[in-house]
Amino acid sequence: MNTPVSVAPSLLPAAAARLRVVLVGTQHPGNIGAAARALKTMGLARLVLVAPENYPAEEAYRRAAGADDLLGEAPVVATLAEAVADCQWVLGCTARSRRVQLEEHAPRQAAALAAGRAGAGAEVALVFGRERTGLSNEELQLCHAAVHIPANPEYSSLNLAAAVQVLAYELRLALLERGQPADAGPVHPDEAPASHAHMEGFFSQLAETLDAIDFHKGRTPDSAMRKLRRLFNKAALNEQEVRLLRGILADAQRMARLAGGGA
Repeated sequence: MNTPVSVAPSLLPAAAARLRVVLVGTQHPGNIGAAARALKTMGLARLVLVAPENYPAEEAYRRAAGADDLLGEAPVVATLAEAVADCQWVLGCTARSRRVQLEEHAPRQAAALAAGRAGAGAEVALVFGRERTGLSNEELQLCHAAVHIPANPEYSSLNLAAAVQVLAYELRLALLERGQPADAGPVHPDEAPASHAHMEGFFSQLAETLDAIDFHKGRTPDSAMRKLRRLFNKAALNEQEVRLLRGILADAQRMARLAGGGA
């Protein structure tokens, strides 16, 4: 039996339109439909699917229970990087600690931060991983922070759609607390938070530069790059700052080539 949900019109701020939920590698199509239903009951409308194993499927639409529009409009992409390329803040929902060390938030704190950033004009993504294995370390490296639902440690098996419902509810509360007037006005392009794609371009150039100047001196670069990612992500760089840093890296690469006798 479906429980009616009371939704007052026009209560959620425009920030809701800048929030997306990304499901990565979902194995059961019913979970996709149930997640769409969870979002719609909380007034959220943006769902992105990354390489689902079995989709589209009738089971997804059956479990959506009226949220067919969210499924019909949900982009299906091949990689997480593609799904969050235009985002300025990416939050990974993870059940346990991994090698990738991220600042971790409880659901209510994470929702408040997400709503605040969206209200300030940023595109924000909440990323959920596979039912059995969650997000890989490589995928977590694309996230700025993590959120952990403090389930019963003696029975912490939380269904994917249930986890989406928990975060969607907290997001709704955070958005309602902000109210309509809280949205920021237009932001100058140079002052806009750097997109995920721009940050990944910067990290790629940074890795190349560190190799060019022999920064690692034979040591594995993975640990240093993880720490540098955390440092720069925490700085919340804007587009102009990223361009400045990339200019510095370009000069460092040029000097490295000159020192090595290159053109």
